Amino acid sequence: QLQLVESGGGLVQAGGSLRLSCAASGPSFSTYAVGWFRQAPRKDREFIGVIKRYGGGSVYYADSVKGRFTISRDNAKNTVYLQMTGLKPEDTAVYYCAADPIFHTLVVATTDEDKNPEVWGQGTLVTVSS
Repeated sequence: QLQLVESGGGLVQAGGSLRLSCAASGPSFSTYAVGWFRQAPRKDREFIGVIKRYGGGSVYYADSVKGRFTISRDNAKNTVYLQMTGLKPEDTAVYYCAADPIFHTLVVATTDEDKNPEVWGQGTLVTVSS
């Protein structure tokens, strides 16, 4: 059973950068696509982006973060990263990673109730001060 642990959250000033990590333990991590999501207080969970399994050459981003956030993976370290730049106060949220063998499941996880990623991490809090 794959397990995910996020880290790297914290307090950062507006305009700053932060890199989150999603570390996986368990078998066959490279066979999973991995997505990042966030949930701000009193808001629904929001899709950020997802990276394909294996080499991870293809990444799909939400329009709201395109150009500011970058997802990458290092299968040798069983880790997926979310590099965030140009942070804004509205980026304040708990950030989650999730994994599923099917890329599309992660893309629609917040819009299709029938699509549930196989595993979620526990989340890491990012606070952006103005």
